[in-house]
Amino acid sequence: MNQFIEKITGMAPLTDQVIATDLLTAAKSEIKNYALAITETATPEVRQTLVKHLEEAIVSHRIISTYMMNQDYYFPYDTTKQIQMDMKIAETALNIAKKQGEFLSFI
Repeated sequence: MNQFIEKITGMAPLTDQVIATDLLTAAKSEIKNYALAITETATPEVRQTLVKHLEEAIVSHRIISTYMMNQDYYFPYDTTKQIQMDMKIAETALNIAKKQGEFLSFI
């Protein structure tokens, strides 16, 4: 991300967390979609291919979630901490929107 944009939006310290969260969300979505597709397949060959992709998506999810837990971005086993993190992220998003509005009205 452009350093100037990071500075005016306040996103510099959250960039890694935002990217990791997007990747985790995508991995979860992949898992759900592959699982659904497996139940709808008509041939064993297609099913086998989808199962392989599902297994890869599960591995990706594990890698991303482990990284996020090690960085204290994600607390799947501590609901209170996760809610606090979610509130902090929501607050940051609102502040970014406010700063962007102020910046855009300035120009």
